[in-house]
Amino acid sequence: MSIMKNINKAKIMVLKDQVSYQEGQIVSKTLVQNESVSITLFAFDKGEEISTHESGGDAFVTCLDGIGEITIDGVKYELHEGESIVMPAKHPHAVYGKEQYKMLLVVVF
Repeated sequence: MSIMKNINKAKIMVLKDQVSYQEGQIVSKTLVQNESVSITLFAFDKGEEISTHESGGDAFVTCLDGIGEITIDGVKYELHEGESIVMPAKHPHAVYGKEQYKMLLVVVF
């Protein structure tokens, strides 16, 4: 049984190339989903967003491409390629593509 899915193993890759932009959409690719951790790649077209919500786990976000806007408890943070932020569990947060934006999301429960 494989824990990670939708991704090649034992192969060097560029993570941001594992998910593609689509006009007017948010594209996601789940790599791991279980009771302890969720790992997902996202590609946001410019202007697309995940509206304010809360998570039961701490959510670690790393920007892979573009510029994203992360809102946590009403405070906006601009995330650029290579930068990361943690959205704490049970705190309202949202994600917005200020331009086309790719991110890696790791949620630990």
